[in-house]
Amino acid sequence: MRRRMSPRFARAARQGITGWSHAFLGAMLGVLPLATAMLFAPPKWPSVLRIVGFTLALAAVIVAMACPRAARRGSVQLANRLLGTDLPAPMKSAPGERPWKPWTNRLRTAGWLVPHMALGGVVTALTGLLLFTAVMCASVRLRGGGALDAFGWHLKVDSGLSGLWAWGAAVGCLAMAVAVPTGAAAVLRLLAPVFLDHHPAERLAAVEEQMQQLAQRNRLAQELHDSIGHTLTASTIQAAVAGELMERDPVAARRALTSIEETSRAAMDDLDHVLGVLREAQSPRAPQPSLGELDSLVERVRRAGAEVCVETLGAVDRIPATASREAYRIVQEGLTNALRYGTKKGIALSVTVQDGWLVVELTNPVDADAGCLRPGERRGKGLGLAGIAERVRLLRGEAFTGMVPGKGDEGEEQGGGRWRLLVRIPLPSAP
Repeated sequence: MRRRMSPRFARAARQGITGWSHAFLGAMLGVLPLATAMLFAPPKWPSVLRIVGFTLALAAVIVAMACPRAARRGSVQLANRLLGTDLPAPMKSAPGERPWKPWTNRLRTAGWLVPHMALGGVVTALTGLLLFTAVMCASVRLRGGGALDAFGWHLKVDSGLSGLWAWGAAVGCLAMAVAVPTGAAAVLRLLAPVFLDHHPAERLAAVEEQMQQLAQRNRLAQELHDSIGHTLTASTIQAAVAGELMERDPVAARRALTSIEETSRAAMDDLDHVLGVLREAQSPRAPQPSLGELDSLVERVRRAGAEVCVETLGAVDRIPATASREAYRIVQEGLTNALRYGTKKGIALSVTVQDGWLVVELTNPVDADAGCLRPGERRGKGLGLAGIAERVRLLRGEAFTGMVPGKGDEGEEQGGGRWRLLVRIPLPSAP
């Protein structure tokens, strides 16, 4: 029984302490508006004017205290920590945007401060009186009895059995000193959602923000897949090349190993960036790669033993940042597929900006006799083509993939054909 009751008493005492702490803070907050309101109710004024002046001044000061954003944020934090509520943090609107009426939340915060201050003052005063009474009763009993004069009461405490009521009164006052702040905390806990919870417009904004965060995380996951997949594919091929050339061409093998080191370091940078964002920490790596880094991407692919012919047309360096970043990832995934499923020979990449469109075309030969898998025939559930389609769809573009007939040097048909990836992305300047 003792083991069962002790945790309950400890929990009750803890709730009483936290409730009293919240009430005491409310009482301290109420000092300023009460002191100011007393200045507007001088004794020489008529009673009606004193009441009106006191009420208006009190309301004005409370509303002024609720105007700063820190007031609402602090109220929510105190309620969550001391009252045990689970209120969401106030929404932070972007500069120049007001998805909800700011004065609505200010008035709601002011409405919360009223019961917080009122109950805080009552609880603080009442618990002080109860503790004082408990100490007086206990001290008189410990002295062997005597007169107890407090708050206009004149009581006599005997030293015998008839004076044991003083101990009961002391224990009762202590219990009430715990129960009063606990009850006040329960009342405020019921009122907190009414005044401090999100406004309907805030709830809508919170849902939209959560959806944007989920979309951002999905995009980062896709970027991580593209980057790491490209690096692993290139590194595997380069490692195989280095193993073949180790004996007869050590210089070329050393270049392949150096390329593996560089591509792995770049992949680690991408990994640090994505994990940093997913941990909601500041990214250690500033901008994401764009078409401005296309040359370095192609150079890494060439170091893997692939033959890549690149052709650019138009102001590729002037397209919007979003389209440039997504196009870079599309090219990266396309080159990864060419290395993984193609012959690594005759890869052709074309990036064109013309008539308000960004056009990316990538083709590579697929030799059926060599046993190479076509991208559409890959083993497992590859996410590359699905990721490309998703990126293009978000940019309101078009993507086409499939086999096309291969051409030789003199234009005759070749066996095996070529795999073609064609992406068309509209630019903001497009009509």
